Amino acid sequence: MIVRNFNDPEVLETTYIAHRGAVARMVLTSQFMKAIEFLAYAILPAGNTMEEHIDPVEEIYLIFKGGGVMKVGNETREVGEGDAVWIPVGEPHSLENTKDGETFVLVVAAYP
Repeated sequence: MIVRNFNDPEVLETTYIAHRGAVARMVLTSQFMKAIEFLAYAILPAGNTMEEHIDPVEEIYLIFKGGGVMKVGNETREVGEGDAVWIPVGEPHSLENTKDGETFVLVVAAYP
């Protein structure tokens, strides 16, 4: 069994800026898992945008706190707390935080 906390040193050491907008950290990676690429979280400050990008894996963004405008492919939609967004492999996507506070997103990425 592997148990990781958001505040574990192994998690904090992975801190990076995701797509020029959010502070992100890897909780679990393919180092341990076979079918899932990673489990991460991102904190997107008010007014910031995770720029449009394309990933070689399918993803789920689960909005835990805050929200904003999510774009996947040609679709744009307001998202908020409790929303899960499926992002197919190869689809361009972005998230703009249009709320007053931080938006907290849990990200799961898996191979198709």
